[in-house]
Amino acid sequence: MTEADLDAVAAIAVIGFPDHFEGRDLFANRLALNPSGCFVLAAGVGEPRGYMVAYPWRSDSAPALNTLIEAIPADASVMYLHDLALHPDARGGGHTGAVVEQLAVAAKAAGWPAVALVAVNDASPFWTRHGFIVRETPEMAARLASYGSDARYMVRPL
Repeated sequence: MTEADLDAVAAIAVIGFPDHFEGRDLFANRLALNPSGCFVLAAGVGEPRGYMVAYPWRSDSAPALNTLIEAIPADASVMYLHDLALHPDARGGGHTGAVVEQLAVAAKAAGWPAVALVAVNDASPFWTRHGFIVRETPEMAARLASYGSDARYMVRPL
């Protein structure tokens, strides 16, 4: 992902997560903090058709929706998969599985013990197929409420 991709990434985010708005400035913030964890799906020249954003974060925690962060926490203990979305025209090609595996391999090689995420839009079965398990903790209960009633904190041990 580059700065030039951010308008397309923000447009895909609106399509993929209409009830969980996160704007262009959030994606610019995450790209600045962890460029090696920001990817786009693009075929040659043209608009990205999907994206993924991941960065180190604290276990049993997740940043509030559409909130800029100042820095990666010094006590980060997992790789946090903040967002993954495809334009509807790009779905069904196996792209998500490939990039999730790429992230898992890179996170493990970097020494992270797990990848964590918050599944929304009833996506926990999708994430289960990719090795994630629901982790219910008191710390996450209140925070998940802002993500919707179907939100689940999930972890994939590496």
